[in-house]
Amino acid sequence: MRRRPIPDQPLRARWDPTDDSGRQRSDRDAVSTRKKQSAVGRFVTTYGWRAYAIPMLVILTIVLLVFTVRDTGDDDSSAPITPDPMSRNANVTTQTRAIGAPTGDGQGVDLAAAVLPEGGHFTVDGKKTFHVVPGTTAQVGSGGQVYTYTVEVEDGLTPADYGGDRVFGRMVDATLANQRSWIGDGKVSFRRIDRGEPDLRISLTSSATTRELCGYQVQAETSCFYPPMERVTINEARWVRGATSYQGDDVAYRQYLVNHETGHGIGYEKHVPCPANGALAPVMMQQSYGTSNSGLILLDPDISQADRSFVCKPNPWPFPERSST
Repeated sequence: MRRRPIPDQPLRARWDPTDDSGRQRSDRDAVSTRKKQSAVGRFVTTYGWRAYAIPMLVILTIVLLVFTVRDTGDDDSSAPITPDPMSRNANVTTQTRAIGAPTGDGQGVDLAAAVLPEGGHFTVDGKKTFHVVPGTTAQVGSGGQVYTYTVEVEDGLTPADYGGDRVFGRMVDATLANQRSWIGDGKVSFRRIDRGEPDLRISLTSSATTRELCGYQVQAETSCFYPPMERVTINEARWVRGATSYQGDDVAYRQYLVNHETGHGIGYEKHVPCPANGALAPVMMQQSYGTSNSGLILLDPDISQADRSFVCKPNPWPFPERSST
C-alpha cells in the first residue's frame, strides 16, 4: 500500500486538494512550537542562515569603520615624526668631535637655501672665551634625567647686534620650558644654573669660533654641539640673520636653533629627513639649510636613502602637537 505524501511537500500536489485537515494540524503544531521557543530561537527559525549572517555583517562594518578612521588619521601630512627615544645616546658628551655640522663635502649641492639672508650686523671674530650670563631657573619638566645648563656668550660680541645677554638668556629659558620642547615627552628636564659645572653650555658664538668648533667644509653658516666643552654652539650670524627656510620668522628660527642644537647635546646625534611631502619638518632636520630632502642628501649620509621629492614645512619644536603652556 502506498503511503500518502506529507501535506504541502515541496513540488508535490496534495493527495486530496479539498482536504485541509493536514494544513490545520501543521499550522497548529507550528504555532505551538513557536510559543515554546525563545525569542532567539524564533529569530533563527524565521530567518535561517541570515540569522548568523546579519550579526557578522554588523561586526565587519564596525571593524571597517575603525580602520578607516585610523587610516585617515595616519594620512595627516601635517604631523611630523617625533624623536625616537631609543635613538638618543645619553653619553654623547664623551665624544671628541662636533655633532650636527654637515659631514658631506658639499660637492654638487645647491646651497641656495643655505645662504645667510641679508640683515643685521654680527661679529665674525670673537675672543674665543665665554662669560656666563647671570640667571637661574627652577627645574622645568617632569623627566627623571635632569640636565643643568648655563647660558653663555662669547666675549667680543656686540650686545646691540643680538639684543643683549639677558634677552638671549630669556629666549633660551622660554624655549626649553615650553611643553613643545624636549620636556614634552616626560623623558628629560632642564634647570638653569650660573655657578658650578653644567651638563650643557648653551652659547652664543661668533662666526669664526663656530667654524673652528663645528668645521667649515660646507661653506655656509652653521651651528653644532661640541662635546669636549659641553657647548651647544649657536652661531650669532644665524641668530641675527635667520634662515631662508623660515622666511623672516626670526623668533621661530631662534627657537629651532635652541631646540635642534640642544637636541644634539642630549643625545640625538643623527639628522633626519623630511618624512612626507608637506609634513612639518622634524626638529632634527637641518632646517638651516632648507626643508627639502633633495637639498640635504649630499650634505649628510644619515639621510642618503630619503625620498628626494619630499619638501617639509619649517617647524622649531620636537613635539609641536603639545600645548605651549
